[in-house]
Amino acid sequence: MAKAPVLMIQGTASHVGKSVLVAGLCRLLADLGYRVAPFKAQNMALNSYVTPDGAEIGRAQAEQAAAAGVEPRAEMNPILLKPEADDRAQVVVLGRPWRTVRARDYGHFRRYLGSVVRRSLEVLRAEYDLVLIEGAGSPAEVNLRRTDLANMRVARWAEAPVLLVGDIDRGGVFASLYGTLRLLPPAERRLVQGLIINKFRGDPALLRDGIAWLERRTGRRVVGVVPYIPGLRIAEEDSVALENMTPTRGDLKVVVPRFPRISNFDDFDPLRAEPDTALCFVDRPPATDVDLIVLPGSKSTVADLAFLHRSGLADWIRAQAAAGTPVIGICGGFQMLGRAIYDPDGVESDRPETAGLGLLPVVTVFARDKVTRRVRAEVRVDRGLLVGLWGLEVTGYEIHMGRSEGGQPVFRVYRSDGSVVDDGAIDESGLVFGTYLHGLWENPTLRRAVLDRLRERRGLPPVRRPAAWDRHAEYARVAEVLRTCLDLTFLIRLIEAQRGNARQ
Repeated sequence: MAKAPVLMIQGTASHVGKSVLVAGLCRLLADLGYRVAPFKAQNMALNSYVTPDGAEIGRAQAEQAAAAGVEPRAEMNPILLKPEADDRAQVVVLGRPWRTVRARDYGHFRRYLGSVVRRSLEVLRAEYDLVLIEGAGSPAEVNLRRTDLANMRVARWAEAPVLLVGDIDRGGVFASLYGTLRLLPPAERRLVQGLIINKFRGDPALLRDGIAWLERRTGRRVVGVVPYIPGLRIAEEDSVALENMTPTRGDLKVVVPRFPRISNFDDFDPLRAEPDTALCFVDRPPATDVDLIVLPGSKSTVADLAFLHRSGLADWIRAQAAAGTPVIGICGGFQMLGRAIYDPDGVESDRPETAGLGLLPVVTVFARDKVTRRVRAEVRVDRGLLVGLWGLEVTGYEIHMGRSEGGQPVFRVYRSDGSVVDDGAIDESGLVFGTYLHGLWENPTLRRAVLDRLRERRGLPPVRRPAAWDRHAEYARVAEVLRTCLDLTFLIRLIEAQRGNARQ
């Protein structure tokens, strides 16, 4: 059986737009009749997602699968690195925690991990019409060439034509593209079939001389100049995106502490979409009054709790809660709101006991087994921020390694195996609560009800109607931009030429 064609998108650096371009191409090529699978061999990200069978993969690949109209699966991101500190990361292999590895030791496992990558890619090429491969960082990071499992090693294994992307919004795009090509060995340079300039603002005619120079010097075509797409609502995988994220404007001020190891911050994308919500990520106490504080997920709960204390945010959050400001914790943020966190086996840190913020009567114990599942749940309280929502059904997903007990539950969770458990905790006022459910704000009725409750506290009339929140509209938006600015005939030729070669 012939292998499906592949097309690989690599970048001159991290955050040049590879993930968004692959998502857009997934939708564009799916619209043209291809059954497309995204693939990223190795992904370092704290934004992750749960597949239908409970595997954990990078959020970007889940987004790309959704753009392609297929279910996400572990083979689409066989290796996920979740940093726990500057020098170590949890390694998730085919959706399951494998081990925690220090950066200096990671190369020792490259043979085994490489075999996982190759098998995963072969599975996808056997079951889909086309595999769109995303690289990681830059292929020109010469210090990482020996342990590379995401860029040119994958391109060589798959004999993939590569499109190299540079971000002109950062500046220096011609130097980045030219320099990256020059640093590649000749065998790898030959795989690069075209160049893409991404995030351009202005008249593309201004680039004409630069493009001509680049094409002469590199012998590669610039196959597209992709404009900057403002207000894009596709989940980011890298917290570097928060550095350039401007606060939104609106009547309600929502503050999210920006933990050093913040995870699944895409939880807040639906809140950012609401026109009356001014959402801001902070690393110190804000000087203005706020309407809601939401503690996000964390890959290193104890370390990020220490950050709250160092930054003054811990005392500020306690003071705000005492003054009646609502506080919500999600996953690691929920754990922080409790009385204590116990880690007897050193799962996350070398501290067997850590005091929490004490806003909820909850005790958390870390365990080595990791919970990863999609769930359906019902609201089981009727007060405070959740007044009038008793029995409301919501959906979400869990990714955590701790168990928390104590206090009145917020949700009753129905799992796919038929079991039913309680989740979360809420205080007597109903203004402070926590939950393990990621994706909570993607439930429009709950999201709008909580925001309208905040408006009521400010003496503002309700909005009631949730903002439109449809990621599929964003995929279509990117696909249409790519349809108009990329040389689609050239891309199709790269893809279909592989079918011809396979028949020879």
